Amino acid sequence: MRLFRLIRIVSVGLRFGLHELALEHERARGVRKFLPRILLPRRRVMPRAVRLRRALEALGPIFVKFGQVLSTRRDVLPTDIADELARLQDRVPPFPVEEVLATLLRVYGRPVEDVFLRFDREPIASASVAQVHLAQLPNGNEVAVKVLRPGISAVIANDLALMNAAASVIERLWTAARLLKPHAVVGEFAKHLEHELDLMREAANASQLRRNFEGSPLLLVPEVYWDYCSEDVMVMQRMHGTPVNQVAALEAQGVDIKRLARAGVEIFFTQVFRDAFFHADMHPGNILVSPQGRYIALDFGIMGTLTESDKLYLAQNFLGFFRRDYHRIAIAHIESGWAPANTRVDEFEAAIRAVCEPVFDRPLKEISFGRVLLRLFQTARRFNIEIQPQLVLLQKTLLNIEGLGRQLDPELDLWDTAKPFLERWMSEQMGWRGFLRRTREEIPGWAIAMPQLPRLVHQALARASAPAPTLTDLAVLRERRRTNVLLVTIVLLLAALTTAFVLSLL
Repeated sequence: MRLFRLIRIVSVGLRFGLHELALEHERARGVRKFLPRILLPRRRVMPRAVRLRRALEALGPIFVKFGQVLSTRRDVLPTDIADELARLQDRVPPFPVEEVLATLLRVYGRPVEDVFLRFDREPIASASVAQVHLAQLPNGNEVAVKVLRPGISAVIANDLALMNAAASVIERLWTAARLLKPHAVVGEFAKHLEHELDLMREAANASQLRRNFEGSPLLLVPEVYWDYCSEDVMVMQRMHGTPVNQVAALEAQGVDIKRLARAGVEIFFTQVFRDAFFHADMHPGNILVSPQGRYIALDFGIMGTLTESDKLYLAQNFLGFFRRDYHRIAIAHIESGWAPANTRVDEFEAAIRAVCEPVFDRPLKEISFGRVLLRLFQTARRFNIEIQPQLVLLQKTLLNIEGLGRQLDPELDLWDTAKPFLERWMSEQMGWRGFLRRTREEIPGWAIAMPQLPRLVHQALARASAPAPTLTDLAVLRERRRTNVLLVTIVLLLAALTTAFVLSLL
């Protein structure tokens, strides 16, 4: 099967002239004279980026998804290709309803008529991994039923194996492959596809996001009906709303479009910096707007997470950017280890200033995050900074936010909208509020350790006051140093505990 798939990929590549992109590489010059004339590069009417996009669409949904991931790597992809790949849409024909009913029968052990009061046989959405049908539970609740495509796991496994083989070839031929990290990108892509194949995981993602925004006036997330969920089927609350890109319809409903645009920015930064858990597939097809002007999130198969160090690094960079503190940005890169320790701070600062300064004091309609990111990545390459694979999803989400904001309110000032939120978050993390919060989180552990402190102090003082041994070898000196360190640690811990209890009473 893998051989037939490879033949199919090669034939599609030849049809769209993708081999010509490789033959244009300088390392392929020696090979060209041995190739038949029909395989040599020739002038084509269709631009190379369009040919690549159409080839990926012809190869099927898995390659479409991979192209979407590649579109975020503007640090190494040419601008025309990155822009064209960003246009890829995950829309595929639905699979037969008979296969849907067979899956539901296998999961529930009974016919669909015995599970749902009503089940619509026509799907309302169909994507590469699953499709969605509307239904009604016996209690009358309207739901959306997401069913995994039969046999999709084997298709994905074959395509990923071929992508890994292609990644090895790219690493050999492309000098920029070290920065692109093709194997890491394929690995990251494989991990997210694996997550999408488990609808129980997607249901858990939806449940977590709903809990994070419970009571929020900004975002609605459908409720998950766990009794009806499995790895192959997910049942959630049906949401009623208007697609976010239908601006005229939203205005007719009385929705404040400018307020909606600002809310989108706040939702993004709240997910990233408050929760470190964000919806990473925020294209218009996955976002509705309620008649009350609240966002409705759909499709939770691709979610991003960040570590505490990632959050701190990003916040420092965003704030440095908003405040035009390019020195702080340069230092943050070096302190995080992303830039080599021997990087000239002044030179790096000047390079960042040259990229960022021109975009200030401009409305969103005059700014392209894509171009800003591209120039930042080119600067990073000059200073031997490698783009971290774990931030690929964040880059993709940021570009989605740009497109959404540009559609809703071209005059939106992203900087003024985001800056107060980030400053408040940094204050909560680094200021006295953050200190109090972390202290309260640590108090339960300290309470367990406190009863042991008198015994530990007594033992340490007893060792310190014991007669000094006659031997003065290195082992004895090391023991004394350890005793001194323990004493200092105990004193500091006692001081911290005292401070914590005093502050908790304020």
